[in-house]
Parts: sequence; C-alpha cells; structure tokens
Amino acid sequence: APPTSISVLAADTPAPFSRYQAQNFTLVCVVSGGKPAPLVYFKRDGEPIEATPLPEPPAGAGSWAPRNLLHRDLDDTKVPKSLAAEGEVGGGRPSATADPPRGLAAERGPVTETIPETVVSREFPRWVHVAEPIYYFRHTHAPVSDGTVEARATLTWTLNPQIDNEALFSCEVKHPALSMPMQSEVTLVAPKGPKITMTPTRARVGDTVRILVQGFQNEVFPEPLFTWTRVGSRLLDGSTEHDGKELVLERVPAELNGSMYRCTAQNPLGSTDTHTRLIVFENPNIPRGTEDSNGSLTGHCGFRLVLALTLTVILELT
Repeated sequence: APPTSISVLAADTPAPFSRYQAQNFTLVCVVSGGKPAPLVYFKRDGEPIEATPLPEPPAGAGSWAPRNLLHRDLDDTKVPKSLAAEGEVGGGRPSATADPPRGLAAERGPVTETIPETVVSREFPRWVHVAEPIYYFRHTHAPVSDGTVEARATLTWTLNPQIDNEALFSCEVKHPALSMPMQSEVTLVAPKGPKITMTPTRARVGDTVRILVQGFQNEVFPEPLFTWTRVGSRLLDGSTEHDGKELVLERVPAELNGSMYRCTAQNPLGSTDTHTRLIVFENPNIPRGTEDSNGSLTGHCGFRLVLALTLTVILELT
C-alpha cells in the first residue's frame, strides 16, 4: 500500500530568536499509511542533502535533544558582559559532558541576561560557520494498528539565520507502490510586518479592547512566538509582558489614552517589532473623573449612588 499522507514540521517550536548563540534546528517529516516502510530523504533548494546518519535512541530513553545551545562564535563587540565573564571563568576547565556530533551545538545552561532593546532585530553578530552546514539525519518507523507503517525522518543542523532564511526544504518519499516520489516542502522564513487589528475601532472609556495579530506580510515558518509589552510602563493588569497573538485590555480607563503597545514576533530565523497606539475616547455613560485606574466607578461615586438609593427607599416607605 502506498503512503497516504506526508507532512513537514519544525521540532520544538514555537521558539525564540537567538542573536548571540548558535542553536540547532530540526525538521521532522512524518509519512503515514505506507506498507512496507518507505524511503524518506530531504532536499534543500531542490538539491539532495548529504547528511550524517544518527544512531537510533536507546529503548526507554528520551529522544536526542535537538535544540541545545552553544556559547561560541560570539561577536565581542555585542556580547553582554555577563556572558563574556562567564566564558572567562569557565575557560581551561574540562567539559563534564560528552561532545555532541560535529557541527552541532553543545548543551549549555540557561542564560538570564536580557538583550537590550536598542539592538536592531535584523542585526547579527559575526557568525563563524563552515562553508556548508553539517546535517544529521535520523529515520525511524513504527507499525500502526491497521497494518501500515508510520515513518519519521528528522534533519538537524546548526541554524544560520543569515543563510537559512528563505531556504526551501523538501521531504521526499520513495515507495514501491508510487510511480513517482511523494513530497512536501516548507520555506524557512522569519516573521515580517505583522498585521494588527484593534476592536472596537473607536474605543471608549470602560470598553474592553482587543489587539490581535491577524497575519504577516509573508508566509512565516516555523510558527512564531508573540510577546506584548507597553512602552514605558506596565500592562493594565500590572504585568510586564503578555504572550500570545491577542492582547485584551478590560475596562480601559482614560489614563490609557495615547499609550503605545509593542508586539514582538519571533522565530529561530529572526524577530520583528510592531507598535500600535491606543486612543481612548470619552464615554457619555461614564462622567469624567468617575473611573479609577481599572476603568470602574470610584468608591466615592459608588457611595453617592448607594446613598441615593437608600433615600429613595426611605421616602417610599414613609
């Protein structure tokens, strides 16, 4: 029986863009419905990829981690001081872990240093890579209850955003029941030009405002991460940032008029920032100065309302 479906996806995504550290990237090709197991291979820009096969993971062990980071190939003019100091302290000490396959990044602990926002998103340090990336390939297959076989093939290499952005990768399948290879392809693309919409289009005091990313000027792969921040201040709920495609501001107060919001969209190929300004109009149903920072009525106004209702009840009873 020939395979019935083929798809290509990125492992461990969505994931952030890393300007200062090399990171590994893995494409996964999933082929279902075939019997016997098909032959699966990858191409880049239409050319077959010569990849080094990786051994099968031992039974019961976790899969080989494809996204470990390496503190190397750094531009000393841009690297944060804490990272440089860490490299000096660790210099000369032997590594306690086994070396990764040649051309892949080694495992490293997390880095908490924040990259300054003044650095332009498209600016890269001086990456030092070999002329051709070194690819690693793994192929596994597992029987399915209907008697067919699901095949999975992974392609892993150290990502270089400068040359891998807009590269076309395809997964092709050969099978005795197919007259020609079956294929699925993806293009690695950094996010660019997010399209942002705001509802309602004319926000008034007390409204719930939704700011949403509806798409991009280009087709983005892999799926990006979205992070919202308020320029120069915290978000309405007191947090410094919000993750997700949509930012919801409930019962906006007049104080938010003119506030600027930044949406950062990023994937391993790159990142981009888009800003939008919130304009809040007066609400005739809410007198000026009667809403607090959360957009609700103040305690004084609420007290006057309760007092008026109490007087009304007393008058009716008498």
